[in-house]
This record gives sequence, structure tokens and C-alpha cells, in this order.
Amino acid sequence: MQVAGVQLDIAWEAKEANYAKVRSLVGTAKLPRGTLVVLPEMFATGFSMNVAAIAEPAGGPTEAFLSALAEEFGVFVCGGLVLRAADGRGLNQSVTFAPDRGVAARYSKIHPFSYGGETQHYAPGTEVITYRVGAVPVAPFVCYDLRFPEIFRNAAKKGAQLLTVIANWPQPREAHWLALLQARAIENQAFVIGVNRCGRDPRLSYPGRGQIIDPRGTILADGGNKEGVFGAVLDLAGLMSYRKDFPALEDMRSGWL
Repeated sequence: MQVAGVQLDIAWEAKEANYAKVRSLVGTAKLPRGTLVVLPEMFATGFSMNVAAIAEPAGGPTEAFLSALAEEFGVFVCGGLVLRAADGRGLNQSVTFAPDRGVAARYSKIHPFSYGGETQHYAPGTEVITYRVGAVPVAPFVCYDLRFPEIFRNAAKKGAQLLTVIANWPQPREAHWLALLQARAIENQAFVIGVNRCGRDPRLSYPGRGQIIDPRGTILADGGNKEGVFGAVLDLAGLMSYRKDFPALEDMRSGWL
């Protein structure tokens, strides 16, 4: 299985500009059909609290773009967007489109980032989900979720072999981003792809540093600090062999979750 992260400097609340940038980056990368392509959290707008302006209904322009991108390039596309919630707040979501069957997964961020004011504008999600890319079980997460290992363990219990984390994770906490991505891979004996934005928004700078990490914690790819596409081929047979040879997941004691 091939995965690719698309790291970009998001134009602030400028959806069409970001659609064009993403399409150009994906087209230039010439990825194999069937690749899982992962974009950052709120890739079309940046980490904005302006829900009234950026939120969309299901099937809105950002979902239409993701669907068209998946179909055009024959890839799975996972990206972050803001869905309008029934109570007027937003839902910060990771939505994945398959190349031939529309929405494959829709996950709402379980942990809005209270320190950044997100809890005032966004409703929390309530469910860890998994979906399949081909035969591979995948669990999606969003940014601040990374600090809460219990939901990743829940995904592992549900059979996830690949964990995706999309983010707008700022530069002052870059070291935490890298350490926690690696920890989630090691403790859940799973592949992890973390995709962060780079550049600046009106308040903060962002380091990029998207990574793909194998179940032993080895870094397979690093996006660096600039715009671009980074990728790796995941050895799923090797993952299952590792889990069999070192069966740590079998020792989970479910009463603690």
C-alpha cells in the first residue's frame, strides 16, 4: 500500500486558491492509482474560528473538490474540512473519498483544542471510526486528538493497521508533534501518517514535518518544512508478521479503557 502526505502553506480562508495548490501538488507527484493521499486539517481555509464563513453542508464545495480529485487521479483522498453542525457550530472533520464510490469515511474531531478557542466554535465528535483502503483498516484522527492515546488504542482494538493524523500543529510544539506521532505508532504496532501544514497564518507559524512511521517507530518519510508531497510504501505483510512475533496488543487489558 502506498501513502502520500501533501504538505502546504494554506492560504487563509481562500478555498479556491488552496484547491488549486493541492491539485497542482498531487498532479506533479504522479502518484500510483490506489494511493491514499492525506491533506492537512482544514486544508482549504486554515485553522479558522470563523465558522459562519467557512462551514459547509455535506456535499459542499470542499467535498466536491476532494471527490473530483479522487476520481481524476484514481486515488483515495483524506482531507480536513468544516461541516456545519445542527446547533450552528462547526464540526472539524477528516473526510476520505474513494476514487469510485464517494465518501469512504467521515470522522469528527473528538477533542477540539480548548487552548486555541476551538471548543467555543466547534462541537466535539463522539466516535472513533475505521474504514478500509483496499484491505487495510484505517483510523482517522485530527490534530489535538494526538495527545489522547486512549482513542488511538480504541482504534487498535477495532483492528486499525494505519492511523492518519491531519493537523495545523504550530511550530512552538513541533517536538511534541514528532514524539507523539512516533509513540502512537510504537504503542499500537501500527503505521502512522501525520500531515501538518507549513508556513504561517495570521497568528502562528507552522513547521510542516509531516511523517510516515512504521510500527517499530522507524521514520519512513519526512516532509521537511516546505510545501511538497512525501510518501512511502507500507509493508502490511511485515506489520502482521511483527504483531505475530511480538504480540503486545494481545496483552491489552480492556477494563482500563
